[in-house]
Parts: sequence; C-alpha cells; structure tokens
Amino acid sequence: MRLTPKVQEILSWYESDNPGTKTNLARILMAGKLGGTGRMVILPVDQGFEHGPARSFAPNPAAYDPRYLFELALEAGLNAYAAPLGMIEAGAAHYAGSIPTILKMNSSNSLSTTKDQGVTASVGDALRLGCSAIGFTIYPGSEYQFEMIEELRELAEEAKSVGLAVVVWSYPRGPMLDKVGETALDICAYAAHMAALVGAHIIKVKPPTAAISLDAAKKTYQASPVADDATARFQHIVQACFGGRRLVVFSGGEAKGTEAILDEVRAIHAAGGNGSIMGRNAFQRSKADALALLAAIINVYKH
Repeated sequence: MRLTPKVQEILSWYESDNPGTKTNLARILMAGKLGGTGRMVILPVDQGFEHGPARSFAPNPAAYDPRYLFELALEAGLNAYAAPLGMIEAGAAHYAGSIPTILKMNSSNSLSTTKDQGVTASVGDALRLGCSAIGFTIYPGSEYQFEMIEELRELAEEAKSVGLAVVVWSYPRGPMLDKVGETALDICAYAAHMAALVGAHIIKVKPPTAAISLDAAKKTYQASPVADDATARFQHIVQACFGGRRLVVFSGGEAKGTEAILDEVRAIHAAGGNGSIMGRNAFQRSKADALALLAAIINVYKH
C-alpha cells in the first residue's frame, strides 16, 4: 500500500504516535473509494444499543443481520465500519481484512435515565478482532463527563500502546444544555476541541447550528462572529480541531431526505471537514437506496 502525499501529510500531524497506530490510521484513510484523498465515509451501527432493535432496524429488516452491514459498507466502498462488540464478532472471521473496523467500546441505552455510557468491550477485544481503531463516546456537560473522560484516557493510552487508533464521539448533553444547546455552534466547537485535547485521532461531532448557547461565549462570538451559513459553521468546527490538524467527521443525525443530506455534505466538503459518519440515514433505507445515497456522498467528497 503506497500512501498518497495527502495521507502522508495527515499522518505527520500525529507526532507522538508509533508506527502501528499510524499504520492503522493509514488503513482507514486508504480504504474504499475515497482512499488516499484524506476524506472518509464511515458506517456506524451502534443504534441497537442506543435505541433498541425495532427502532433501529425495522425500517429495513435486512439490517438486523450484522453480515448485511459489513456487506453494505464493503459494496459502498466506505473507509470503515464501526459497531459494538457483538456485531463485529458476528462477521469478524468472514470479513477479516476486507474493511477497517472500529470497535465501539461504550454505549448507552434508552432504558437508562442517566447521561452516561457503560464500557462494553476491551482493547484486547479490538486486537483479537483485527480492528484498526477503538471508538468511545464522551458527553461533555453530563454529570458523568469526568468519569467518561477518565475512562477514555485509560483506554486510549492502552489502545495507542498496542498500535490502535482512537475515534471519539463527542456529544454534548447534560443539565446545562437543552436540545438547542446540544448542537449550538459554540458547544459543538467546544466538544470537538475537548476530543482533540484528550488525544483523539478522529473526532466525531454533530453538525452545528447557528445558535450560541453559553452566555460566557456570546461576547466572544459577537466580537469574532462566524458567518451565518453551514460552510462557515463547519469551518469553525474544523478550526477547533487544532486548526484542522485532527481528523473530524460529522454525523448524519436524524432521518432526513437525500437532498438535505447532500447539501450538508457539500458544506462539510467546502469547509475542509474530513467526511461523514452515516448510520441510520444509510442502513434504514433499502440496500439499493442506501448504495445510491452513499455513492452520491462519496462523489461529493471526491471532487
């Protein structure tokens, strides 16, 4: 695998990492139809934990079978497939070496009343299953945010020591934040920056809105405003990720139409974001429709 100049440049940003971790980052960056471009599309399927099986898979029952999800990611030419332990175990041998995998190591569920997640896998599991990276969620703003960050610190240290990359889902939520606040521009930028500070190689955040949530931040944004358009907001998140020297991908979020998704992708692309991590908006569609959507997304990032 000969690395492109763009991938070599990206790897140079991670100055403290060992050759194993850089190799696994390169595997993700060089995989699929966007291989070598520095852009990524990743399929994440942890929604069964988060929302339950029917809410996740009833719209497209084929997706109850984890092998279908491996196939979808492969056929679409994606950079990686991210899922909890059981789903990766269900296809690990058959799809070994076929596509980079990210082991999602903590999860919440809809039966819980606390804004926290339980650790559901180990670094040893990730190595055993041939994963390229571990994935971990933190909830900045939660009553449990410090415990989550400390769990991540320990797991990230172990993962890096054995050559795995670290992907951090940084999702603000907690008593200070209402639904508007969770995706407000200042809060999304803060969450992305926190993920960079705790050592993430790849940062996943939600698309930001124009809202400014923290009173303490409002004067700053008045003095240094961000233009009121999607591209400028995505650029601001990229800037918060060490001036663009950490990979950042954006979630697809709630179900939406194809054109709305593609408009968002065009703005991410124009802003210099590294890509999309597209779950329900892909796997809840029929396979043909999902492949068409993912092909259209990849086409935007290619140009």
